Amino acid sequence: MTSKDSIKHETINVSIQFGDIKVQFNGEPENVTISVMNFLSKNIPEIDLARRISLNYSIPELINIYSPIIKITPEGPKILPDSVEIQNKKFSDKEIVMLYLLGSKIAFELGKISDKSYRISDIQSSTNLNPKSISSRLSELVKAGYVSRSVNKENQLELVVYGITTVGISWLNNIITKKISTK
Repeated sequence: MTSKDSIKHETINVSIQFGDIKVQFNGEPENVTISVMNFLSKNIPEIDLARRISLNYSIPELINIYSPIIKITPEGPKILPDSVEIQNKKFSDKEIVMLYLLGSKIAFELGKISDKSYRISDIQSSTNLNPKSISSRLSELVKAGYVSRSVNKENQLELVVYGITTVGISWLNNIITKKISTK
């Protein structure tokens, strides 16, 4: 039997030399990554400028934002608002579809599921939304660039699947943070 105290934590060592500056960072990978990025953005202004126009979300960042709403279960991603601030808020069908697709992306990146794109029938069975409503919302979301649509060939069948885009995550963040912060 293993206790929490006896679990070995992986550490990482990173040395950086930039001109006359030489630094070393040691510790858990996530902490070292943050320290390295902070060092680089302070010492190499172009990186900071590039970061300002870059749009990308890390899985830990998404989990931090959406953990009160999205849960990854053995059956796949589920939308389970258990936060008091969110329980009384209603999500539109469009938001529910986007939350489901984001949950799928997170579950895929964590290695919990094998695909990050889903068919309308998958979305319907997990969200209990009307298939016609899902189809209409997905059409709107694809036109807006918030969702990607692709065709997968499986056993000579063409399956249309959908996945959330980075711009879609940005749009969803704007909507959800307003719902979380307004009481």
